[in-house]
Amino acid sequence: MPRSPIKRPPASLDLSKVLCNVDDLPEKLSSASLFGNNAPLEIEIGSGKGLFMTTASAANPKHNFLGIEIMAKYAAHSAGRLLRSRMETPESNLNAIMVSGNAEPLFKDRIEDSSIEAVHVYFPDPWWKKRHRKRRVVNANSIRNISKALRSGGRLHFWTDVLDYFENTVEMIAELAPEFGVPIPEEEAAADHDLDYRTHFERRSRQHQIPVYRVRYQRH
Repeated sequence: MPRSPIKRPPASLDLSKVLCNVDDLPEKLSSASLFGNNAPLEIEIGSGKGLFMTTASAANPKHNFLGIEIMAKYAAHSAGRLLRSRMETPESNLNAIMVSGNAEPLFKDRIEDSSIEAVHVYFPDPWWKKRHRKRRVVNANSIRNISKALRSGGRLHFWTDVLDYFENTVEMIAELAPEFGVPIPEEEAAADHDLDYRTHFERRSRQHQIPVYRVRYQRH
């Protein structure tokens, strides 16, 4: 199912503290350079509407979160959601920001090896046609780059509702990154409220009774 239409936040909302373009980022991406502290840094690739970034950063105030979204209007929407959530709880620390841009070159060139606590990839575009699969977020290059970026014990979370994408990813990781070890299934959490879902795509898939394939890796 395609993404539903989305609007940018109103111009009156100042997103400067929660939204960056790639050109505005520091040369190396870390908690120190982005947040001015040394808290563990978690990265979400493809933040969509920003539900995970907002709920995870609020639930884990001792970690920092960087969301990377290639579609500018979705990055802005996610940033707006983050900002509004912080306005509702002004005592909370700003521990999450959004970046509008492509994640792959950032992982390749601007993230130090063994520096990231966790990488989250939830419901990425499946790029159905075989000739387009090289455009998938999880591909041979990104697997190698993510593995280099994660610290020992760091986690990779991958969820999708496309069985082919799931099986292909598990096979590639086994072949290209044995340091991840065996995949660890993640359980479906109870969801009594819209915010109980990890992402909007998870909510939509579960409400339409579409199976969701969830796996976590922990780097050795």
